[in-house]
Amino acid sequence: MLPSTRATWPAPTTGAGAACTTPPPSVSRTTSGARMSSSNGCGFCVDVHTKQAAAAGETALRLNLVAAWRHSTVFTEAERAAPALAEEGTRLGDNGVSDETWAEVREHYDDDPVGALVCLVSLINAATRMNVIVHNPGGSYEPGMFAGASS
Repeated sequence: MLPSTRATWPAPTTGAGAACTTPPPSVSRTTSGARMSSSNGCGFCVDVHTKQAAAAGETALRLNLVAAWRHSTVFTEAERAAPALAEEGTRLGDNGVSDETWAEVREHYDDDPVGALVCLVSLINAATRMNVIVHNPGGSYEPGMFAGASS
């Protein structure tokens, strides 16, 4: 049984579920994506997430401190909740994400962004693992280079 701090999952309204169609807050995507990519050792994914964030206006200071977000003053409490969920969702132990982290996430985000963050964590972890397995190196990504792939 899920603790009451966790999201109540609505019935899916699309093939992947409604939660996966709602984008998480942009800062959460930035910090979570870069943090998971770094944790999984995926150079290509770190390259993608940091360059996309910079192109969207994220500062170099904040991007440089994503790896040490717990020990940095540049992130709000809401911005800290997303990488906490991302880290625990990446480093799954026997108990998954802690109740404390779920409580922090639920304090700052309602159902749709929480569902989107869970989807983001799952999808980025899958992508980082695939890129590490096939030895796809970082350094060649240019912002927008995959824009045509989604249309």
